[in-house]
Amino acid sequence: MTKKINFWDFFQSLGKTFMLPVSLLAACGLLLGVGSAFSSDVTANILPFLKIPFIRIIFEFMSALGLLAFSNLPLMFAIAIPLGLVKEDKGVAAFSGFVGFTVSLLSVNFMLKATNSLASSENLKEAGQAMIMGIQSIDIGVLGGIIIGIIVSKIHSKYHTIKLPDAFAFFGGSRFVPIATLVIVGIISLLIPFIWPTINKGIIKIGELISKAGIFGPFIFGTGEALLRPFGLHHILVAMIRFTSAGGEAIINGEVFTGALTIFYKDFSLGILNPDVTKFLSQGKMPVYLFGLPAVALAMYNTALPENKSKIKGLLISGVVACVIGGITEPLEFIFLFIAPALYILHAVFVGLGFMIMGILKVAIGNTDGNLIDLLVFGVLQGLQTKWYFVFVVGIPFFIVYYFIFKYCIIKFNLKTPGRDVIDENNKATLGGFDADRLLIALGGKENIVSLDNCITRLRMVVNDMNTINEEEIKATGAIAVIKLDNTNLQVVIGPQVHVVKNKLDKLLKS
Repeated sequence: MTKKINFWDFFQSLGKTFMLPVSLLAACGLLLGVGSAFSSDVTANILPFLKIPFIRIIFEFMSALGLLAFSNLPLMFAIAIPLGLVKEDKGVAAFSGFVGFTVSLLSVNFMLKATNSLASSENLKEAGQAMIMGIQSIDIGVLGGIIIGIIVSKIHSKYHTIKLPDAFAFFGGSRFVPIATLVIVGIISLLIPFIWPTINKGIIKIGELISKAGIFGPFIFGTGEALLRPFGLHHILVAMIRFTSAGGEAIINGEVFTGALTIFYKDFSLGILNPDVTKFLSQGKMPVYLFGLPAVALAMYNTALPENKSKIKGLLISGVVACVIGGITEPLEFIFLFIAPALYILHAVFVGLGFMIMGILKVAIGNTDGNLIDLLVFGVLQGLQTKWYFVFVVGIPFFIVYYFIFKYCIIKFNLKTPGRDVIDENNKATLGGFDADRLLIALGGKENIVSLDNCITRLRMVVNDMNTINEEEIKATGAIAVIKLDNTNLQVVIGPQVHVVKNKLDKLLKS
C-alpha cells in the first residue's frame, strides 16, 4: 500500500536531495580556493617555485575547474532533485530534470517574444532576464531549478509505469517521463513571466527582513539553522540564504548573482573578499565547530566514570574529527540533544553568536562547512585580509565557556552523557560500533520498513508502526539518537558512517 506523502516525508526528502549539488559545490570551492591561493602573485613572491609556468598553469586550471559548479547551479538542482526524490528509474528522472530545465527556458523565451517582452542586452538586469545556456529567459535561479525538479519528480512518480496502446507502446513506461516533462513543464513555464516577479518579490522581502536585522541577521540565521538541524530541515533555510536573493544580490561584471555562496565564489574568483557576503558562510560556524563542540567532547570525557574513559574515547574522538575536519556536527550534538534539550538550545544560541561576532569583526572566510579545511584554504592561504586570526581570538573563549558550562551541567544535573553509567560491553552505541542485523530487528523487522534512505549523518525512514520501534535497542546497535517526527516518519542518527549502515540494511531488506 502506498502511503500518503506528508509534510515530513516531502521536506526530509527534499533537503536530502540538496546534498548532491552542494557536495560538488564544496569540492569545487576547495579547487577554486587552492588554485586561487597558489596562482596568486602574492603567494608566488613568498614561494618562488610557484612562478614556474607549468606549476602556475596547474593551479590556474584548478581555479577554472572550481568555477564549474556555481556557474550551473539551477540546472544541477533541476537534475539532482528528481534523481534524489524518486525510488526507481533514477537515470530517467535525472535526464527528465535536464529536459524540464531546458524546455522551461525555451517556453519562457517563447512567451517573452510573443508578448514583445524580450529586453535588450543593456536592460537584461532591470527586466529580470538573463542569457542562460544561450537562451534569453527569466532568471529563475536556484529556486526555479528546485521547483522544476520537484515538478519533474511528480511527473515521474505518476507516469513512469504508464501503459500505452500497443501502437504507442514504445513510448510507454519510463520513456514517457521525459516526453510528459517536455509537454507539462513546457506549458507550466509559459506562466513564469507572469508569476515569477511576484515570487521573486517575496524572496527579496525575506532578504530585506534579514538585512534590516543588521548585525542580528547572521545571528537569526545561525540559530535557526541549528534549531532546525534535529528535524533535518536546516537544508531548506541554508539553501535559501546561499542560493537565492534572500542571501543577497550583486551585479559583478554586468552579470547578476544571487545568494551569499554564489556571490562569494564569483567574488573569490576575481580576488575579492567581501565580509558582507561571508557573514552567512563558513566563518560563523568556526568558533563552535573548531572550539565549542570539541570542548563539549572534552567535558563529557572528563566527567565520565574513570573506568569508562578508555571505552568512550574512540566515540568522542571520532565525533571531534567529524566536526573539525568534516564540518559534521550531529555525532556530537545528538549525544546531548535528547539528554539535555536546554543545553542544545543554548548551543544553538552560541552558533548564532558565532555568526554575529564574526560578522561584526568583518572576517571574510567563505565556503560551506566551517571546518579546518575551510579555515586553511579560504582563510590562512588567502592572507591576513581575511582576518582568519579572529577565529582563534573568538574561538578560545568559546572553548572555555562551552567546557565549563557543559561540565557544570553534566555534574550538577547528573546528565547521562557517555561513560556516566556502567557500560554494558554489548552496548555498541557506547563503543561506537554498528550491528545492522540487531538494528533491523529493533526497527520492527522488514515488514515495518516502508522506505529507507539516508542523508549525511542519519537514516531517514517511513515505517508502518511506530509502536514497534525499540529506541534503547536501536541505540545499543550503534546509533547516536532516534527521532520520531510523527506516526510514520523516523530518523536514526548514525554519524558519518551512515551510508555503511544503510547499505547493510538494504542488503538485509532484499535478502
